[in-house]
Amino acid sequence: MAEELFIPKLGQTVEEVTLLRWLVEDGAQVKQGQEIMEVETDKAVFPVEAPASGTLHRGPFPDGSVVPVLTVVGIIGKPEDKFEVSGAPATTEAPQPAETPAAAPAATQATAPGQVAGKLFASPRARKLAAEKGVDLTQVTPSGGGGVRVAERDVVAYLSQLPKLTPVAQKMAAEVGVDVRQLAGSGPGGKVTKEDVERAARAVPGPVAPPVSAPARLPEVEVLERVPLKGVRAIIAERMATSVHTTARVTLLMEADATHFVDMRERLKAKVSEEWGFAPGYNDLLAKVVAAALRKFPYMNARLTSDAIELLAPVNLGIAVDTERGLLVPVIRNADRKTLYELGNEFRQMVERARAGRALPDDLTGGTFTITNLGMYDVDAFTPVINLPEVAILGVGRIAPKVVARDNQMVIRHMWTLCLVFDHRLVDGAPAARFLQYIKNLIEEPYLWVAL
Repeated sequence: MAEELFIPKLGQTVEEVTLLRWLVEDGAQVKQGQEIMEVETDKAVFPVEAPASGTLHRGPFPDGSVVPVLTVVGIIGKPEDKFEVSGAPATTEAPQPAETPAAAPAATQATAPGQVAGKLFASPRARKLAAEKGVDLTQVTPSGGGGVRVAERDVVAYLSQLPKLTPVAQKMAAEVGVDVRQLAGSGPGGKVTKEDVERAARAVPGPVAPPVSAPARLPEVEVLERVPLKGVRAIIAERMATSVHTTARVTLLMEADATHFVDMRERLKAKVSEEWGFAPGYNDLLAKVVAAALRKFPYMNARLTSDAIELLAPVNLGIAVDTERGLLVPVIRNADRKTLYELGNEFRQMVERARAGRALPDDLTGGTFTITNLGMYDVDAFTPVINLPEVAILGVGRIAPKVVARDNQMVIRHMWTLCLVFDHRLVDGAPAARFLQYIKNLIEEPYLWVAL
């Protein structure tokens, strides 16, 4: 019997992947454990291994396809086997049925899929997923129990057929009463955009559709190259736009005298670099400072839900990193409990994996606060975009020598501009300023770390 080849789960938050490329031709012989394709999430590139030995029969999924997790994309079996298109993802759920009484249909109403004699048959996992995603199980075509029981894979298949919407498009569709199932997305990865909803709204008769403006027409100019908006770049574009449109952003700028901070780093480099195997950098030192500040001011280590502000127990510090695939943010968990060596060592390992496209699923998730540093590019100050659902982000530029006044004299000091961008919906200006001032004090007087 042929073995199914499906997209594995790659973390709790990954719902779909991009099939980057097949490593083995259709009809080729493969061995169990052999890498046969590469898939990309919004975080990294992962190889997928053959679950068995035999002949690979690939499904209709070319390179670049966006595929939901658990989707069967091929089979491995005998040379004469053929891949049958079912559209149903693989699943490991238990086969035992579970049935729940449903409202009896009217005598003249046809029996819905998955219903027999007034009962809706669905597995517990199918019901859980349907409840989480707001899916009406009567609209799902069942494949289990001889075609009468809805399995989890059927709900996943149903969801995969629905168009994906940007947050703005989803909100607008609900407001104007547009049926999203009838929309064809023109955005990255086939997502339904605001413009798609506007076009559909204009076609709706009556007062349901509000007047919408036509999309601006681009001027006719020579285009050197078209770079598809997909993969990590598309995800960054969507998330940054969502952050800008949904947060009440405020930026605080504060200049810190980093002269003693610089001296401390130089002394540390001379003392511990050989023992540690790396020279402690400004990101390591700043991570130590910010982690202590987040523990002291827990309202900056928070997130917003639909009905509450949640102060979070772990201090999971993200540090933005530039890679060939785009901006990635490795997350150091429980940063406030780690030594300077542990922070630096763990951060370097995650950066290495991220730049190699081999980040672990949990390397880039679960952050509660982010630091981003552009000082290496001679940037003095900038206002970064909040990494949702976090409440704030700290942007830092270069440490530069400047002439400043000290004790009625002009002296040269190493100055560092700190830019705190926070969401005013969760935090007011004065509390955010106290948080930033505490960071400034720890930078200017590093001996205070002894008391941390």
